[in-house]
Amino acid sequence: MSNGCCGTEYINGEERHKKRSEEDKKDLLTRLKRIEGQVRGVQRMVEEDKYCPDILVQVSAITSALGAFNKILLNCHIKGCVAEDIKNGHEETIDELCEVLKKLMK
Repeated sequence: MSNGCCGTEYINGEERHKKRSEEDKKDLLTRLKRIEGQVRGVQRMVEEDKYCPDILVQVSAITSALGAFNKILLNCHIKGCVAEDIKNGHEETIDELCEVLKKLMK
């Protein structure tokens, strides 16, 4: 993945969009599809009355995969979007980042 994910657009003053490179987008989507497959696997395990500890281990793997996804996206956001906004004088982005981090650390 590249260091930055910048290209943030402000539309109607609120709705924001992010232009990502094709490489970055492909990597993120591949990770999400893998996680989606893991969730489907857990669903099958429940439907097939698999042993609880086996399901719990799989759910833990999904949680770890989502955590790794968040770390990549957060890294991209800080190095790209946040850094670019600060350079452009939009220091309110720091407050937004702090709020996001509070939610992630619950």
